[in-house]
Amino acid sequence: MEHIVIIGNGIAGVTLALHIRKKSESKITIVSNENEFFFSRTALMYVFMGHMKFKHTQPYENDFWKKNKIDLKQGLVIKVVPSSKEIILSSDEKITYDKLVLATGSIPNKYGWPGEKLNGVTGLYHKKDLESLEKWAKNANRAVIIGGGLIGIELAEMLRARDIQVTFLVREKTFWGGVLPFGESQMINRHILEHNIDLRLDTSLVEILSDEEGNAKGILTDKGEIIDCEIVGLTAGVSPNIDFLHNSGIELGKGVKVNRFLETNIKNIYAIGDCAEQRDAIGHRTAVEAVWYTGRMMGESLAQTLIGMPTKYNPGNWFNSAKFLDIEYQTYGWVWAKPRLNEEQFYWEHNCGKKAIRISFDKNNRTFLGINTFGIRMRHEFFDMILTKKQTVDYVIENLVKANFDPELFTSHNKEIKKQFYNQFDSLKTV
Repeated sequence: MEHIVIIGNGIAGVTLALHIRKKSESKITIVSNENEFFFSRTALMYVFMGHMKFKHTQPYENDFWKKNKIDLKQGLVIKVVPSSKEIILSSDEKITYDKLVLATGSIPNKYGWPGEKLNGVTGLYHKKDLESLEKWAKNANRAVIIGGGLIGIELAEMLRARDIQVTFLVREKTFWGGVLPFGESQMINRHILEHNIDLRLDTSLVEILSDEEGNAKGILTDKGEIIDCEIVGLTAGVSPNIDFLHNSGIELGKGVKVNRFLETNIKNIYAIGDCAEQRDAIGHRTAVEAVWYTGRMMGESLAQTLIGMPTKYNPGNWFNSAKFLDIEYQTYGWVWAKPRLNEEQFYWEHNCGKKAIRISFDKNNRTFLGINTFGIRMRHEFFDMILTKKQTVDYVIENLVKANFDPELFTSHNKEIKKQFYNQFDSLKTV
């Protein structure tokens, strides 16, 4: 019987195992150094905030895996040996495979900051990060978070829920300025401050300071300021977890290099999820995508290939969603922080300062290219269809009522958005 070994039990690896099992009796082993059972990483913040218990983050009962003949093995993989088709664990145990799938996810970026290994310093990715935060938060008065992205703002919200004062260091001149256009970024800046979070823009970490017992006691910024704190959150992005693969013969770049079938350069070895790097980027997507839904889609695609139906990974139109404290964010298609040469952008912001949309379209033929929404829910199916059919921006504006997902009793802003758009762009409208 063919033995498929999957290293990693995140969304990519588990989706792969479940979809293989639907169509195949192959022996499946999932190896993980973290929690024995699959859980939702995106729910860690809600456990800390008291909205759910950790067991609620596990979508399957513990006996589910045995019932479905999926073997779970806890252990740290330290080496892959393709010549003998085996992996080696830190315990010296060896596991042989017929097909190997690397689904090892990401690790938080560290930049060699002095003090980054002190007690009280953590990321927000693993279950152990949650456990560490629970321990340190009991006696903490202030935390400093390094890195102005989605994980950073989640960590800030978590700590504020425990009445811990938070200072947020963002090295850019505005929050998430490399991703969000200026208007939206400014709106989020204001929103962060309204939540009593001490936002320090254009400020970087120099050193994490230690007390006599090896605990973090403060940080030093590049402005020469010392900020006292007991918790330091390092949320300056993530990178593929691939260090153990060096000298394996598997081709590496930023991640594990794969083709559209998610195959590496070595036969019968594949990579999916955050650790996979497309040899040729798909459209405007980055070669490495640390996104929950793309990990799931890779698992679904590779399962088909491994059961004998070769299937290319095709993620379709770009979309994503997140939450900036109380403001929900969605993006469909491509809206760049700075418009490209062929693009025009329309921006509308409600006078409450907590709702906005930005639409990007081709200035030559008015083809709709993408939308950012803040505080207004939109329907995924609508924009997926619009992007696939390459509809015009005018079609989108005329059909905003169909796009809107907000409940019926919510205030609709479609008329004022439409009016502002045509006041601004009617002269460009094609006949």
